[in-house]
Amino acid sequence: MATILVIEDETVLCEALCYNLERAGFTAVAVHDGIAGLEQARQLQPALIILDVMLPGLDGFSICRTLTRERIVPIILLTALHDEAHRIAGLELGAVDYVVKPFSMAELLARVRAILRWNERQRQAQPGGVLHAGDLRLDRVSRQVWLGEQEIELSFKEFDLLACLMDNSGVALSRDLLLERVWGSTFPGSNRTIDVHIRWLREKLETDPANPTMIHTVRGVGYRFQKPLERLAPRFIGTLP
Repeated sequence: MATILVIEDETVLCEALCYNLERAGFTAVAVHDGIAGLEQARQLQPALIILDVMLPGLDGFSICRTLTRERIVPIILLTALHDEAHRIAGLELGAVDYVVKPFSMAELLARVRAILRWNERQRQAQPGGVLHAGDLRLDRVSRQVWLGEQEIELSFKEFDLLACLMDNSGVALSRDLLLERVWGSTFPGSNRTIDVHIRWLREKLETDPANPTMIHTVRGVGYRFQKPLERLAPRFIGTLP
């Protein structure tokens, strides 16, 4: 039974969310302010977080930014604001979905189930599947990454982006293709989010992020992952096999 953390300061809405999540077979834990929510997320390590943007103590964007840099956890943001730029900002911070109030409880539950099913399929896609590139190691099952003996903490989308790049080592992948494969075809933002997440990956994985040796920019196209000492065969694809 998956545990879902609900961080929402509107008491009535929070109770309704938890009630419906429990009825759907989940374990729901409620927190009503941002500071306590961040601490609970760290201690509880839930399968998914439903996070309000406007919170007392610490806003949802700050919590999302912190959590996606610390550990891999899918986050659904809730907000009363309808501005597209606002939604895109939340998604680029690492949230996997964004729901605007008022919303249908049935739709929210469907999104929760879809995200958790997708996570499970990813874990089962390649049982024991581990990708290697020199000292870099990515484990699909545990969703962990190591550089040598040091574990590297990646956000939810950083992990998926790195896995996609490593899966296609030596291939130049377009930004649009990466966006579709990692964020999905319904993602409302631009492919600029790819550049942001690539920068974060380089900061975590490269000795000199300004002169990367693994994640290379392909001018006018996108990015290519290159294994250490790997000789490149000039290839480009716009769609993955």
